[in-house]
Amino acid sequence: MQLLVLKLGGSILEKLPTQFYRTVGDLLHKKQCLPIIVHGGGPAINQMLESLQIPNEKVDGLRVTSQSVLEIAEMVMCGQINKQIVSEFQLAGVNACGLCGVDGNLLQTVPADRTGKLGYVGEVEKVNTTFLTTFLEAGILPIISPIGTDSYGQHYNINGDTAATAIAQALGADLIFVSDIDGVMEEINGQKTLLSTLDEQEIYDKIACGNIYGGMIPKVKAALKGLANGIKRTAIVNGLKPEDLGAFIHGETRGTSILLRKEKYDEPVHTSK
Repeated sequence: MQLLVLKLGGSILEKLPTQFYRTVGDLLHKKQCLPIIVHGGGPAINQMLESLQIPNEKVDGLRVTSQSVLEIAEMVMCGQINKQIVSEFQLAGVNACGLCGVDGNLLQTVPADRTGKLGYVGEVEKVNTTFLTTFLEAGILPIISPIGTDSYGQHYNINGDTAATAIAQALGADLIFVSDIDGVMEEINGQKTLLSTLDEQEIYDKIACGNIYGGMIPKVKAALKGLANGIKRTAIVNGLKPEDLGAFIHGETRGTSILLRKEKYDEPVHTSK
């Protein structure tokens, strides 16, 4: 059965319809794929930092993480948000379990920036796939918060897209970024359109000209890295349209598929409705 990592962006968590959780449950129960959830929590972290008057800075879409910011990120993502998602899946009839990258040494982490500019931001060095597959083999849906740990016990805040990509790479899984938009949009002839595919060159061109910016930058970069390291399929899909998720799993074109190169693809650009 094909493994599938679903990355739920923090901006969509409060908007996801009940049908999304049921759709994932149906895919699991009908053995059409074996899903794993990785989630973010940016808006909720921002809100908590603001309420506590803790400085909040980002560089190229990555949160600068001081010790204070790390403690808030861990509290919000591993506690509040993770358990909310677990509850939603269980209400949809899915046996789910909340984890973070510290549990079972799941996400073995090193600093993402050796200069220290980003603080305690980590990147995944190794995924404990043996620990993770224990849950999958038991029919349990893992819900993972992207907080990791190094060999000294220091915790790190990992960008959710980066964590999801590392897990998908380690398991040989497909990867879907679940967003609150249809995919990567661009204004063409005065009309916003959905780009059904984007390759590496197009992505870096659009980053350079500002069409891809903010939190979308680590998302597309993570997708490219995953494709270069064994992930076969990755796309950005709208979670507010759960039917799109099922359609993508069954091989239909939905959202924006990220590609290394486009030699074999000649798909049209679709106008967003």
